[in-house]
Amino acid sequence: MSAERALVTGGHGFVGSHLAAALLHEGWTVRVLDRPSPRRTDLGGPRPSGLDLLGLAGEVELHEADLLDAGEVASAVAGCDAVFHLAAQTIVGIATRSPVETYEVNVRGAWNVFEACREATVATVLFASSDKAYGTAPELPYREDFPLRGAHPYDASKAAAETIARGYAVAAGLPLAVTRFANVYGGGDLNFTRLIPETARALCEGRGPRIRSDGSPRRDFIHVEDAVAAYLAIAAAVRDGGAAPGEAFNAGGDRPHSVREVVEELARAAGGTELAPRWGPGVPAGEIVDQYLDSTKLRELTGWAPRVGLAAGLARTLEWYREHPEVLP
Repeated sequence: MSAERALVTGGHGFVGSHLAAALLHEGWTVRVLDRPSPRRTDLGGPRPSGLDLLGLAGEVELHEADLLDAGEVASAVAGCDAVFHLAAQTIVGIATRSPVETYEVNVRGAWNVFEACREATVATVLFASSDKAYGTAPELPYREDFPLRGAHPYDASKAAAETIARGYAVAAGLPLAVTRFANVYGGGDLNFTRLIPETARALCEGRGPRIRSDGSPRRDFIHVEDAVAAYLAIAAAVRDGGAAPGEAFNAGGDRPHSVREVVEELARAAGGTELAPRWGPGVPAGEIVDQYLDSTKLRELTGWAPRVGLAAGLARTLEWYREHPEVLP
């Protein structure tokens, strides 16, 4: 896959910055659209840009603007051959407390990007949805032909944006695919409200992690390197005509893991450190008990498969946080 310029929205963030790095490595000129960095986390600490953590801030074209500013979005999209739309309000807790903000960013922001891509006749567009868009499915694992039943603000925002994306793909002829990925993890994720970053931070600080659930929910996890490889594989399928307009693709690990299992695996990676997690009561409101994906379609179309197993990926992730104590708030 080759093109002159790719736009990554949300490029200051964890996954977006890793995707930008991979595109640069493949020879693309990379433009990033995101809000100004550094930002603040819910915990009050500074949040350095993922581009800075990877040493890429000087290697990308940086366009700092808000997704809700349609003119700025159009300016960022202009001249791009491929657009990877990853920017979103992704924190479930914020979505529950502030649903209007979440719908504004995740739905109106998305159609601003799609409209700009239509106007600029961008050749390849990927929209990062989520496995949460499936909601509570009648069976597991989730397959791409399942209906979208997102019933909580974050889930519903992604499902709504997907519907708009398919409208642009089918009715307007926009060469677009939708991605529904599992929980992406790895070094550089500074959202410490999430399971793996919080547990890794607790291990580094010698305390018990704060866990929102009782440890029973099962989730699908994918290392950031595998997620980036999936984005590139799907983009190549769109560019080569292998993906139908608006087609969706899952990408996840080979099997689900309980929250408790992940916490225990991180403790093993730390050398068998004894942890005393502060477990939450049951499953938090707005969260689904069990979620995991069937990635067969993507494997068969592109040959992609996850290469980083959970144990190895968690060990690498913990080591990253140990080597970067400056990011711990």
